[in-house]
Amino acid sequence: MKQMNRWGAALLAGIILSACAAVAPTDTGPDEERVVRLMSHDSFNMSEEARTAFEEQYNARLEFVPSGDAGAALNQAILSSENPLADAFFGVDNTFLSRAIEADIFVPIEPEGLSAVPAQYQLDPESRLIPIDWGDVCLNYDIGWFGENGLAPPSSLDDLIDPAYSGLTVVQNPATSSPGLAFLMATIATYGEGWQDYWASLRENDVLVTEGWEDAYYGQFTLPGGQRPIVVSYASSPPAELIFAEEPLEEAPTASVTADGSCFRQIEFAGVLRNADHPDLAQALIEFMLSETFQEDMPLQMFVFPVLPDANLPDAFVQYAQVPDNPATLPPDEIAANRDQWIEQWTEIVLR
Repeated sequence: MKQMNRWGAALLAGIILSACAAVAPTDTGPDEERVVRLMSHDSFNMSEEARTAFEEQYNARLEFVPSGDAGAALNQAILSSENPLADAFFGVDNTFLSRAIEADIFVPIEPEGLSAVPAQYQLDPESRLIPIDWGDVCLNYDIGWFGENGLAPPSSLDDLIDPAYSGLTVVQNPATSSPGLAFLMATIATYGEGWQDYWASLRENDVLVTEGWEDAYYGQFTLPGGQRPIVVSYASSPPAELIFAEEPLEEAPTASVTADGSCFRQIEFAGVLRNADHPDLAQALIEFMLSETFQEDMPLQMFVFPVLPDANLPDAFVQYAQVPDNPATLPPDEIAANRDQWIEQWTEIVLR
């Protein structure tokens, strides 16, 4: 679900060290410690405390195999399915769920703790892909910019096509960006057959498209110094801005648009890879991901929400993360059947 960003800069060293560890030899003899490898998108992270808790509980070493963004990582897992690069995989979201299942690279499991996860997150009836976290892709806006310019912040998707907001919005290309794809899905779910007309209106209103989240947020969004005060990001972006501010802030400098249908809810899953060297440890790792230890570790590591309803959230999340009451969703099979066509149509409308 995630793009690497400056909020995770303080955590980057841990990811790099993990990536380096991932190329180390695995266990080759009876006297060597057990090793389990986790393949994921590049923005996966867990605290050293959580990692140590897993390793001590299962007497095993956990190694990470970061493999690009969510789509690229899944592609690599599919291509290497006969000789997988890891034992478990984290980072399939609901926009790629059907593709992952059709590729038949995951095995059914019955992890302890799954019964506590609400049914709304359990999209695979055979439990090959286990829900771990969720988050909402939403429009974010620069509160200060709108105050200084005497313009009301946007309150819905419709506002973006109002001439008053011409030239103010930056989005990501859905062909190359996970949040860009999620935002496209939000417009399709909200406008139905009229989604193409909506995007034609956005183009007429001078929407700017970038290849990825980082360029949109740090290159074009006004808060870091760009020219566009509205950007497609996450509902968890405001608390992230607060937590990682260089100077202490009393409140978040950004906010999210959470009107009905304006956000798209992403759910991230993990699974045991078929032909894994250590499927028992892979299942243990996924069970650990459903534990209170990991679920409460995630919010400040990846800025996502835990699927366990009773997991405690950081104060900044409780105060500043705006959770939409009615986010946009689409059935995974509908996404699988139409995703490529939708992206092609979007490209024709917006970029050509």
